[in-house]
Amino acid sequence: METFDYLIVGGGIFGCYAATWLAEQGARILLIEKENDLFLKASTVNQARIHSGYHYPRSIATARLSEEYKARFIKDHRSFINDSFQHFYAIDKFGSMTDAAQFERFCKHLEVPCRAIEVPRYMKKERIERLYETQEFSFDPIRIGGFYKRKLEELPNVTVLTNCQPKQAFRESGNFIVELEIAEKQHFTKIKSANVINATYSATNGILDLFAFRQIELTHEIAEMTFVKSPKKQLPALTVMDGSFCSLMPYGLSEFYSLSSVAYTPHEVSKTNQPKFNCQQINTKCRPEAPSDCNQCAARPMTNFSKMEKQIRRYLDESVELEYAHSKFTIKSKLKSSHIDDSRPTEVLQLSKNPSFYCIFAGKINSIYHIEQILSPKSIMI
Repeated sequence: METFDYLIVGGGIFGCYAATWLAEQGARILLIEKENDLFLKASTVNQARIHSGYHYPRSIATARLSEEYKARFIKDHRSFINDSFQHFYAIDKFGSMTDAAQFERFCKHLEVPCRAIEVPRYMKKERIERLYETQEFSFDPIRIGGFYKRKLEELPNVTVLTNCQPKQAFRESGNFIVELEIAEKQHFTKIKSANVINATYSATNGILDLFAFRQIELTHEIAEMTFVKSPKKQLPALTVMDGSFCSLMPYGLSEFYSLSSVAYTPHEVSKTNQPKFNCQQINTKCRPEAPSDCNQCAARPMTNFSKMEKQIRRYLDESVELEYAHSKFTIKSKLKSSHIDDSRPTEVLQLSKNPSFYCIFAGKINSIYHIEQILSPKSIMI
């Protein structure tokens, strides 16, 4: 039975950063991922937005959290950052939960750049109360994924197992004994580790159950990110807020723009602590305690692109060409308490000692650096 200093469950950006950082401190790491590769789910299926706080005028705490570590994240990943585009935030004249005056006060309080400008000809002035030029960048999830995969391969004290998931766990003499199922090799193996980190995002509560810890109150949704092209290469990013609105922005350094919508990005919502959806009756391999990659699933939803395009056309003139390329799907999870003010807190929890069990639940990519605080003897909630 092999022994590791840390077992990290989940091969997204948080699990991979934890593995590289801890390995660089000299720890022996086993990183396991249920799918056949790393970075297949929420780490790459997102808007690729490096939040500067603008997005959360009803949650000052989340807005400030967006700034935490942002400069460091950009510095550490400079080769994968797109800061060459204009980014506009628009306040809709109808149905917004935040008006122009409130947004300006919010930005002033947050001390983020926000300049009111004239609505350009290719936008529909009749729908926009006020338009602001802001400063917000995007990151390239695909290239960042490749960067961390290479780092993991170069670290001799890191073992990465894909197609692998924990099936049983118990405590023995200050360690967790964990039975792993390796699907590709169709066999089980046991490992010993003094520390376990749960970085599985949508499967958070399934892993907490397996290790006999209390679940976190979560909701989940099957989310679609659509990707479009535009012949106008320097099309600016546009985020319309605050309510059931939409966003169009460059997807990192690629040729695509991500198009998302508060109303049409979610296809099905699960209010249970573990993600339970109707499509799991068709794909029985995708279970609430261990959800699968939606993009490999024949039961994934049909695209909502036409609805998203119709929505963004409320603000963009027909002269702006948008060509649909493809869609990606993932399970997006959030705290149940977030529905009150649309907050997105980061939770970094130490749930036990000797052996130690840690849980990371976060949705902001710059929060990866919280792993450097997780080894505090006290539980941390940020």
